[in-house]
Amino acid sequence: MEQIKVANQKVKIHRYSTIIIGSGAAGMNCAKKLYEFLDTKGIKDAASKIAVVTRGLPLGASRMSGSDKQTYYKMGTSPDVADIAESFASSLTAAGCCHGDLALAEAIGSLRGFYNLVEAGVPFPHDPMGTYIGYKTDHDPYERATSAGPKTSKFMSECLEKIIRRYGIEIFDNKEVAEFLTAGDGEKRRITGVVTVDGKSVSKDDLGINIFYCENLVLAAGGPGELYETSVYPRGQVGIHGLAFKAGLAGENLTESQFGLASTKFRWNVSGTYMQVIPRIFSTDASGGDEREFLTPFFPTMSKMATDIFLKGYQWPFDPQRIEGLQSSLVDIIVFNENQKGRRVFMDFLHNPIGSKNMSEFKIEDLEPEAMNYLKATGAMQKLPIERLEHMNRPAIDIYKEHDIDLYSEPLEISVCSQHNNGGLAINRWWESSVRHTFVIGEMAGSHGIKRPGGSALNAGQVGASRAAEYIANVYGDKVSDVSADESQIKNAIDRITKLNGSKSDLTPQQVISQIQHRMTTYGGHIRKKENAEKAVTEAIVLYERIQKNGLKVKEPKDIMSAIQAEHLALSSIAYLKAILELLKAGSGSRGSHLVLSEDGGQIHPDVKDPDTGKPLKFKPENKDLRNTVIRIQFNENSAQLFDCKNIPVRTAVKDRKAFEPAWTDYRQGKIYN
Repeated sequence: MEQIKVANQKVKIHRYSTIIIGSGAAGMNCAKKLYEFLDTKGIKDAASKIAVVTRGLPLGASRMSGSDKQTYYKMGTSPDVADIAESFASSLTAAGCCHGDLALAEAIGSLRGFYNLVEAGVPFPHDPMGTYIGYKTDHDPYERATSAGPKTSKFMSECLEKIIRRYGIEIFDNKEVAEFLTAGDGEKRRITGVVTVDGKSVSKDDLGINIFYCENLVLAAGGPGELYETSVYPRGQVGIHGLAFKAGLAGENLTESQFGLASTKFRWNVSGTYMQVIPRIFSTDASGGDEREFLTPFFPTMSKMATDIFLKGYQWPFDPQRIEGLQSSLVDIIVFNENQKGRRVFMDFLHNPIGSKNMSEFKIEDLEPEAMNYLKATGAMQKLPIERLEHMNRPAIDIYKEHDIDLYSEPLEISVCSQHNNGGLAINRWWESSVRHTFVIGEMAGSHGIKRPGGSALNAGQVGASRAAEYIANVYGDKVSDVSADESQIKNAIDRITKLNGSKSDLTPQQVISQIQHRMTTYGGHIRKKENAEKAVTEAIVLYERIQKNGLKVKEPKDIMSAIQAEHLALSSIAYLKAILELLKAGSGSRGSHLVLSEDGGQIHPDVKDPDTGKPLKFKPENKDLRNTVIRIQFNENSAQLFDCKNIPVRTAVKDRKAFEPAWTDYRQGKIYN
């Protein structure tokens, strides 16, 4: 490590071959696999060439998020039912806007990634013969899903972390990424360094600046969870998309976020068995009084209402194609509708659903066949939801108890929340971004399309991590950065950070973040309208330009981290809203996990009404012609709206298969990386 002084700041300089930003399951696996690839090639001191940089080792979605039995989606492992990679890839591309080469790569690498986790110590269950039993998840035509319980991704990241520590790879914790240093233009543009502020040692006079120079950069910092007001992402899951856009990386499919019902006191998805045990769902006023069975007016029978609640278990993400005809996503709409009235919604596991005067009482025997057969097969015929939940999945109860919520004595407050971004930064089939030597893995990578099977994101993160590591090791090697520390460039970076503490500003970082979150949830959430998106883009640009001009009001030295986050979230929000607007202008209609309102569309339900007009809400059906293209977005500081958008065709998977000998030759000669 070197140390220099620039702009009255002590600056620590670190030099590595590859820097990985993010300490979740994807980032940790990339560090592990890169070490192993380099070590296999005979590279001495491979661990010293790699470092992980993170703003908080215990933070992030991998460590802090999950559901009843957090799903890992992989190729089928049943001993008597065959599965093939092309079938797996077809499940990923089924709803469109997904590159075929990425889907096939995720399919082919699936079992390799899964067994890597098994060997790392993740406790995926198997039977006495060693079969890893599968089950069906959302958007899954086949029982490919498995789970290690509510903390699957936490186990993954912790097990992988133990290995990289054993290898001797250094982890730099409490480092807030503030800036990327770049060199060159166009296709020659490269990210040469990462500027961070030390979250532990920052003070009035010392920002704790660390600069990590690198030949290769891997972005694994997770999704932009703090973009949304109503969110199930763990608190503090910020992402660094704004910084990546500013450095020149392109984005794809930013329009396709996933939304679903989740608890709000402790942020956790209420999918799977939480819904399959069929709890009572009721609402109260803001103070917790005036309990109402608000679902009952929308359903003709108890059987239909209870079965829809059950189906939310594995039809968990909000899906506009599952609304009409009293399908399960009508539940999400009714919950959102109730929240819009200022009422709170709860799940009660101590009681079965309660009907109206015109409904029969809840009887488990009256459920529709899909629900009834499942509960019978699992032996979950107990009298009350809490008893059924304890029988099927005791850890689902325990996870709430760990966070001071006792499902045996209190109801669980829920809402429709932002849960996952299917889009992200554009990548090729080796997970390299539009800027060479920079790779993107995990939720930051835009590898998913409109819909995806539940748990496929965990598989994508593992496969992408391995492929990025393989490419770096075999193409770019282990060369440590020897870029000269440009003091003028470093000074400019420090000036941009210190300028955020603007004496002229009347906005605090938290006020900015709150504005962004409210705007995104209101106009870029699961219910969208073109006129609203146009307004939102304009407001987002005004806010960002105001920050650029006046900075932010920073009260304490530690608040500079919040100011950094607020600035790049402001730019991220413009990108997301701009992409959403372009998709709406193209006439996309309702797709994935969002509903597009339209006066001449299909009716959601006669009792779901526009609060402004009092008329039944209608929505526009999906324009399926747009499934063969992807919206790509690129930062352009000379554009009035700061981003340019264009439609690009989805890439197809390579179909030609070579015979063994020529394929072997290509492998030995490294042609597979061309």
